[in-house]
Amino acid sequence: MNTVTLGVAGRAEMSKRFAAAMRGQAQGQFISFATPELLFQTLTQLRWNILKVMTGAGALSIREVARRVERDVKRVHEDVSALLKAGVFERTAEGGVIFPYDAIHVDFTLQAQAA
Repeated sequence: MNTVTLGVAGRAEMSKRFAAAMRGQAQGQFISFATPELLFQTLTQLRWNILKVMTGAGALSIREVARRVERDVKRVHEDVSALLKAGVFERTAEGGVIFPYDAIHVDFTLQAQAA
C-alpha cells in the first residue's frame, strides 16, 4: 500500500528527515505543513472530501471529482487549485489531477503551551 503522511514539521524536522534520507534511510512519503493552522487552512472539510475521493482513484478530471463530491465544478476547481499549489495533488499530462496514494496517515502533536 502506498501511504502518505500528512503532518506538521518545522525546518528542523524536515532537515533531520533529509539528512537521514541522504544516509540511505527510507523516510516514506510525507506532505508537511509548517504549522497546524496552515494544515487546517489548507485541508478544509470540503477539500478533505475531495482528498477522500481522490485517494486510490488514479487520475481524474476536475469535472469527475466534482461529480463524485456532488459539488459545483467551479468551486471544486478552486479547491483543487489550492491543493495543487500546496503540493498535495499533481497535475497529469492530460490535464487531470492525481493523488498518487492509496492511504493517508495524519500525524502531529498538540502540546500544552506555557502560561
